[in-house]
Amino acid sequence: MKKTMLLAVVLFTVLGSSAQKANLPGLALIKESDLKKDLYTFADAHFKGRSAGTLDELKSSMWLAEQYRAIGLLPAGDDGTYLQFFTMWRNRIADNSSIRIQGKNLNLWKDVTVAQMANTHFNGTVVYLGNATTIDTNNIDVKNKVVAFEADSKGINLNVSLPTWRYSRSILAKYAMPLIRKGATAVFIIADGVAEKAWEDANENFKRGTYDIESGPNAQVNTTVPVLWLHQNAKADLNTNNASVEANLIVEKYPYPSVNIVGKIMGTDPTIKGEYLLYSGHQDAHGIRNSINNDSTYYGADDNGSVDVAMLANARAFVKYPAKRSILFVIQGAEERGLLGSRYYSSHPTVSIKNIVAVLNGDMIGRNNIDSAAVLGTQFPHRNSMDLVKMVLDANNEGPKFKLDTSYDKTTHVEGWYFRSDHLPYARLGIPSIMYTSLLHDDYHTPMDNAENINYPKLKKMADWMYRTGYKVANAPARPATDANFKLER
Repeated sequence: MKKTMLLAVVLFTVLGSSAQKANLPGLALIKESDLKKDLYTFADAHFKGRSAGTLDELKSSMWLAEQYRAIGLLPAGDDGTYLQFFTMWRNRIADNSSIRIQGKNLNLWKDVTVAQMANTHFNGTVVYLGNATTIDTNNIDVKNKVVAFEADSKGINLNVSLPTWRYSRSILAKYAMPLIRKGATAVFIIADGVAEKAWEDANENFKRGTYDIESGPNAQVNTTVPVLWLHQNAKADLNTNNASVEANLIVEKYPYPSVNIVGKIMGTDPTIKGEYLLYSGHQDAHGIRNSINNDSTYYGADDNGSVDVAMLANARAFVKYPAKRSILFVIQGAEERGLLGSRYYSSHPTVSIKNIVAVLNGDMIGRNNIDSAAVLGTQFPHRNSMDLVKMVLDANNEGPKFKLDTSYDKTTHVEGWYFRSDHLPYARLGIPSIMYTSLLHDDYHTPMDNAENINYPKLKKMADWMYRTGYKVANAPARPATDANFKLER
């Protein structure tokens, strides 16, 4: 009888401890109803798609800052506020640029689009090289010549996200760049059928130009070789091999404001409250652009409103039940312009960078099957902390029990997604970093990425997972160690 009672006590102690781990008190404050309410507000047409550098991004950022204040986060931006403003520089082709072929003026962005910018004036005769697949770059003389070729999708992987955004870039890399390396002074690409279908999406991206911060690679556009796309009907003018061309391309540069929204919760342990766990997301989407299904607002509900509202939910939990370490919530601006906000914050942190112990970044966590998800940064060469990975995986096993897709960490994966989200600047500094996602879907970067199409029970499970991981990191006796000799490689 005594042995039976003793066994019962032991089992109760063990199982009770396990249950406590699995049912953290803050989980009750992460509510599906709050996630839905917040996301319907944040991804509403009122903010017009939150395009970086616009008043719409700034207005949505003020809304987020007000949520921080209402939840009870302390300001951790600049000057005692929740805000850290930064300047991003935009380079675009000026409207007074001109292009003429065979004496005919072409309408910029309608008849011709500029895929690679340059401040340049050129004229001469166009050398027509035929179909892209027939060009032998090893045995061709294009030095100091204006050349043209017809695009061809053969050998181009179209089984990727955003194929209409990426096709022109793939043609540029595969066929135009070798000609530039051989000395061509300008390259015209004649659209094939695939490029014609992709024209509106690609054209919208080219029209916007490039963005950067401070002295980044795009902050100033050096004189490069221009690459321009023409419609299929231009082939009749160019395949004669003696078509005349005259172009005057002007790149204009000017600054835009963007902003990071930064709040914090102070830790309770006097010995480690000077260390910080950083939750990361981004608030910008793609604004108003070309219409799809009669809608031109790119709401960005999953990308990345889903993460932003999950961070708000996590903040509510940690405000009520603080951890031993302090916690930073950084919603970063201008991610869609090249990770600009996270690049800026990681180089201008509002706390000591050496005291940031880990980064839990999210990118699109509200779609697809409720039982599946992924976390990037768990496998070589992207894994930079086995300690952090163990916490992430343990948190999954104790809570949502997602079936994890690990393929996105492979260097052979066509998406290369690890290099396209806000954990990257921190990982490059050697800070233990991972990225949560519920993976890609057909509505990605379209107006159909709206609050109505979010899987809210899935979003709740993802928010829980982020909280469970954060709880482990913020309460662990020792900070997660960075793996020895970590180095990112593509």
